[in-house]
Amino acid sequence: MTSDVRVDAAVVGGGMVGLCTARELARAGRTVALLEADRIAHGVTGHTTAKLSALQGLAYSRIRKARGDDAARQYAESQQDAVTCIRHLTERLGIDCDLEAAAACTYAADAVGDDDLRVEADAARAAGLDISYTRETTLPFPAGAAMWLADQAQFHPRKFLLGIAADLLRGRGRIWERTRVTHLSEGPPCKLTTSAGHTVETTDVVVATHYPVFDRGLLFTRLEPVREVVVAGPVPTDAHIPEGMFLTEGSNTRSFRTAPHAGGRVLIVAGEKFIPGDPKDPGAAWHFQVLTEWARRSFPGFAVTRRWATQDTFSTDHVPYVGRLHPRAEHTYVATGFGGWGLSGGMAAARLLTARVVDGSAPWAELYDPVRFRPSTEGLKALRLGARTAKHFVADRLPGGFADSVEDIAPGRGAVLRGGGAGPQAVHRDASGRLHRVSARCTHLGCIVHFSEAEGAWECPCHGSRFDVDGAVLEGPAVHPLEPHDEEGEEGSGT
Repeated sequence: MTSDVRVDAAVVGGGMVGLCTARELARAGRTVALLEADRIAHGVTGHTTAKLSALQGLAYSRIRKARGDDAARQYAESQQDAVTCIRHLTERLGIDCDLEAAAACTYAADAVGDDDLRVEADAARAAGLDISYTRETTLPFPAGAAMWLADQAQFHPRKFLLGIAADLLRGRGRIWERTRVTHLSEGPPCKLTTSAGHTVETTDVVVATHYPVFDRGLLFTRLEPVREVVVAGPVPTDAHIPEGMFLTEGSNTRSFRTAPHAGGRVLIVAGEKFIPGDPKDPGAAWHFQVLTEWARRSFPGFAVTRRWATQDTFSTDHVPYVGRLHPRAEHTYVATGFGGWGLSGGMAAARLLTARVVDGSAPWAELYDPVRFRPSTEGLKALRLGARTAKHFVADRLPGGFADSVEDIAPGRGAVLRGGGAGPQAVHRDASGRLHRVSARCTHLGCIVHFSEAEGAWECPCHGSRFDVDGAVLEGPAVHPLEPHDEEGEEGSGT
């Protein structure tokens, strides 16, 4: 963006939620500006394993327990509606995005998990899904029972969203990439300000940045950022890989499916969840190794040729937060907390938010309302999240959390050093030996960042913000880079 803009609606974030919401609003007759800090369909959405399904692990038994049968039924309706909508849009707009019909399967890793699976099958059926339950599976490794939902789908999310973006531009929408929004004034009218100082004046604003960069409803106290690794490679010619999208829940989550690629198919395997930036976690490299070893054991002949990590946010009651930005908000909205199901959830959010903006009400609005909070079902988890954040504020500043000297930092690694009066510094030594120094305080709320060697990034353990070695924001909620740190700060620490 190179000048100020005036539109009817503005959307912050160019992933699944942002692009679909912007298109829906434009098709409803609004002039729309979409602002993306990096490139559209590139962040979390661009790194998903891309399953479109209303069957989502053990979601329905959890929602039923936390919110009741009616909430579980509404959730199933909204998710299945989203799957259907994506399939229709793909056909109507002629988007070539490798869309394939596929059944979704949640399976128990062993007989111990069968009871949880049976409870989930009952809850999903009560919610209106046509679930089949069986103790026989075609998996190439030992497993417990399985539940199936037919007529779901898988696709290439980036290809789909580039088609959505093209349709947005054919209508009343405009897209600005490399445009980071740093300030929101709620007006009326609302006004967004970018890092370059340009403004967008608008009636309505949708914050669709995965983790909200504007959080006036204190959602950060009820959101948990979780990172997960993914490995992929060509399907071996003699491999026995059943058709479908497979997921097992629990402490050892595994997810896999195949996808068309370069005239053949690739196997995509995900799992190994961990908190980004947690200094007690063994690190992404370790999780990549564990997942790779599992994939090789489970699918003999499988060789990893690609690997990446992605990040999700989880709500305290297993339902995303979609709706008002805060209790008194009239023209500002948010969508977050999709818990790993941001594709069907993103389309459901887009339809809900558009209805709220255009008509003032929407189906399922109460279910997803971010203002909701039930202490009896959410309070304990919210307290645990708060306690973990408080622990990082204190423990990460204790002497044991710091390296002694830059000489202790090997090439390719990073460490936090005391910085004297200038505060702690995050120091990375690159492959050539050059040091990159920035402040170790996350610009979101001030937690101390930690280095991920596998991904070459500084990560905040409190709310999941991520930065490159020179401090640039890779992932929010932070909107400002880590401040540069000169060498004198390090010398002041006695190193």
